[in-house]
Amino acid sequence: MREQILELLKLEKKALSVTEINDALGFQSVEDFKTLLKELNAMEDELLLYRTNKDNYMLFNNSHLKLGRMMATKKGYGFVDIEGDDDVFIPPSCMNNAIHGDKVIVEITSKKGTDLEGRIVKIVDRQLKLMVGEYVIKNGVGTILLDDEKVKLNIVIPKEHRMGAMEGHKVLVKITNKLKNNNYNGEIVKIIGHKNDPGVDILSIVNQHGIHDTFPKEVMEELDTIPDYVKPEEMRNRKDLRGEEIFTIDGDDTKDIDDAISIQTLENGNYLLGVHIADVSYYVKEGSRLNEDAYERGTSVYLADRVIPMLPHKLSNGICSLNPLEDRLAISCEMEINAKGEVVSYDIFESVICSRKQMTYQKVNQILEENIVPEGYEPYQDSLRKMEELAKILRKSKEEKGYIDFDLDESKIIVNEKGEAIDVVLRNRGKGEKLIEDFMIAANETVATCIYFMELPFVYRVHGEPSEEKINKFLNFVGGLGYHVKGDIKKMHPRVMQDILKQLSDKKEFHILSSLLLRSMQKAIYDATNIGHFGLASKCYTHFTSPIRRFPDTTVHRLLRKYLFEHQVDKDTIAFWEKELPVLCEHTSETERNAVDCEREVDDMKKAEYMLKHVGEEYEGIISSIMSFGMFIELPNLVEGLIRLEDLTDDHYLYDESTLTLRGVKNKRGYRLGDKVSVIVKAANKELKTIDFVVSNEQNKEKYGKKVIET
Repeated sequence: MREQILELLKLEKKALSVTEINDALGFQSVEDFKTLLKELNAMEDELLLYRTNKDNYMLFNNSHLKLGRMMATKKGYGFVDIEGDDDVFIPPSCMNNAIHGDKVIVEITSKKGTDLEGRIVKIVDRQLKLMVGEYVIKNGVGTILLDDEKVKLNIVIPKEHRMGAMEGHKVLVKITNKLKNNNYNGEIVKIIGHKNDPGVDILSIVNQHGIHDTFPKEVMEELDTIPDYVKPEEMRNRKDLRGEEIFTIDGDDTKDIDDAISIQTLENGNYLLGVHIADVSYYVKEGSRLNEDAYERGTSVYLADRVIPMLPHKLSNGICSLNPLEDRLAISCEMEINAKGEVVSYDIFESVICSRKQMTYQKVNQILEENIVPEGYEPYQDSLRKMEELAKILRKSKEEKGYIDFDLDESKIIVNEKGEAIDVVLRNRGKGEKLIEDFMIAANETVATCIYFMELPFVYRVHGEPSEEKINKFLNFVGGLGYHVKGDIKKMHPRVMQDILKQLSDKKEFHILSSLLLRSMQKAIYDATNIGHFGLASKCYTHFTSPIRRFPDTTVHRLLRKYLFEHQVDKDTIAFWEKELPVLCEHTSETERNAVDCEREVDDMKKAEYMLKHVGEEYEGIISSIMSFGMFIELPNLVEGLIRLEDLTDDHYLYDESTLTLRGVKNKRGYRLGDKVSVIVKAANKELKTIDFVVSNEQNKEKYGKKVIET
């Protein structure tokens, strides 16, 4: 029956009533009619069909409607995130009681270029997950002030479900039942701590994102079966590389070391690059609670003052970490690379290694950038310079293929022993960091290419082509700034994007424009189907090099073991992974996005906390974006604050959406992206994660300056 209904509605260009569908299909009996109604209801629930206000049915995919996830804002409006399509703006009057996170059906009501506007027609799914807030008592009733202001819910906590919470406690609350509209009963399931206790600020955000900061008892019990050292019998059938010069290069405070490297020059003049990765899948077995928990987490989360690891510390900092002077099990990828940067041959195998030294980027950069050899690095300086030589060759080869290096700066938040932000600085990305990046990319491409040509199920890291419409919009915007940029976007190749960036590289707004161009492109995800990686100009790419931190990498190792080492390529194995991998890729792409969102939210909160101590101080920044309500100013350390339109008091400013500028009505002066602006910190709010600036002038110095605050 379902197929008949779908076929009928495909042919029709209008919505049909139940009676019209029944008659068209030739059903005669009451029983048939009842069965049809049940089927139509089921197809509506599965979003195969859409039922109009007049109770007529049409194919959902043929309708003017879209399915997506509501992304609400604190100001009352929102956006519907539609997979593989542009976001749809939803005005406050069109939200139809939808809240942040709801799965919704949206009707597109207007379109201007790539900008879509719509209204919420229906809430399809409201998964009221666990939420975080502050427990308060209002008029004798326990309630929750939710941390996420985008979720407009009133939650009442009955006395029997308060779990001993006191006012001021940050808690994790579970919704139990609906009272009316957006009013619910709730139950406290965890007390995170008092809002003023050190570290509770970050833990609140972590819990809000559903990230577990502790491991289940069953997972910790399983660790007792895993040894602290490599046993002799575990080295059998592995290539013994312990006699080779292998070392690691990481950040100063890194404790979970996934990757080690080695290099040799062969008799034919080619390089032999070794990338040796911790063999996590040897310890994290299929079917174990360790594996189930790692799958659920999907990734480690790196926050201002802590790491929430995917694996318990006994593994992530212990037996799986390639610690110096310790025997460790690894999966090695050795690549013979010629002077053009081509991998002419390779070998992927199980190994046992012993890293000679745990190097840091800072000290490696001293050797490669300043020709200063720190104590203890003397035996390795020749190898490091040979690696630099190879890295230059690999980078040149990548750039010739079209590799897009947006070279965007990142900030690092420095915290004290209480977890308070005491400084915000730029992360260094020197030759050492780039060298490791180049080597890891080479290994990832090699591993992906190996399995791709075997035509076996696999996990790929993919990055689709950007839409011509979005790149056109970017080029039109750049043209509005007065810059003529050439680019044949009909032939969407990474070299086109690379060339656009080169043409903009000498412009004062380059940092901002490269970030805007990046936002015009798709996000990289995990997928079982290889479509290549546009940003890296790679035809075949995976994530192989960080199995301690990322579950997709652990899965890649598991598949390498099955296919290459154990030669399990039978029909049952292939059928299992063909079914398993699409689900795994979707899940780990989602956990990655969630971790990134959590990390950004913590950064925003800590930056606001840092700027609280600098209210009244003056800085110089650049305009990073302009909106109808004001403009964002980015300081050299990437702290960003908002100058609100109402705080621009020297004139009445109008917003020009096409050029993203503010223009004064009287003085005709204006603000545009990339302009330098001197600002005073007006205010900062740690809870709201906001920073407010005002333009530095005599009037604002008098009103908001440091001297005013101190007196």
